[in-house]
Amino acid sequence: MSRRPALRAGTRHAPVIAAVAAALLLTACAGEDGGGTAASQDPPPARSAPNAEPEADAGAGSEPEAGSGAGQDAKAMDLARSAPQRVSIPSLGVSSELETLGQNKDGAMTTPENPDLAGWYEPGPAPGSRGPAVIAGHVTWNGADAVFKGLKTMKAGDTIEVAREDGKTATFTADRVEEYPKKKFPTLEVYKNIDHAGLRLITCGGEFDADRHYYANNVTVFASMTGVA
Repeated sequence: MSRRPALRAGTRHAPVIAAVAAALLLTACAGEDGGGTAASQDPPPARSAPNAEPEADAGAGSEPEAGSGAGQDAKAMDLARSAPQRVSIPSLGVSSELETLGQNKDGAMTTPENPDLAGWYEPGPAPGSRGPAVIAGHVTWNGADAVFKGLKTMKAGDTIEVAREDGKTATFTADRVEEYPKKKFPTLEVYKNIDHAGLRLITCGGEFDADRHYYANNVTVFASMTGVA
């Protein structure tokens, strides 16, 4: 999983962070060198982002009652910010506790230390809150399958469940699954501000270049919150 230059300034939890987070995450991948370290870096992408609208205060959105489902307008389903604890993807048989991803002293994003665990990018939105929350995971590590190995096989309609610290479980439904060359990654499309609670699952894709310890592509699952329990 490559380290990328991270956000260095701005309001910590403003929606624009999700857009700028593309600079951190568009090459979020697994390292496969002998020492198990992160893959080598590529030049950072452009950090431009759309103009951000002010984020609603915590709890300002309409919080759904427990058990509300896909029939409810997703735009009305904002939850107050609460850290995610676990992500589950039934179609893949994945159930992973979540590491917290932040920034190193040099401004680079931290990456999951355990290849069997996914990680939530904490400076961005929390899953269930308004905006595109980001959960990243390794696809392989030192030749072995890692937590998001099967991510590219997901399909529209698959469900993703995120258990939160506040005791709520946010259910997301995959809208689509895309694979992009890293050099042509559509930063703004993936991380632009949105007016509902969304989720982006990120890992690597394409062929693995063993000489460079590098995957050529990124797999991105776009999902929207469709229920809360």
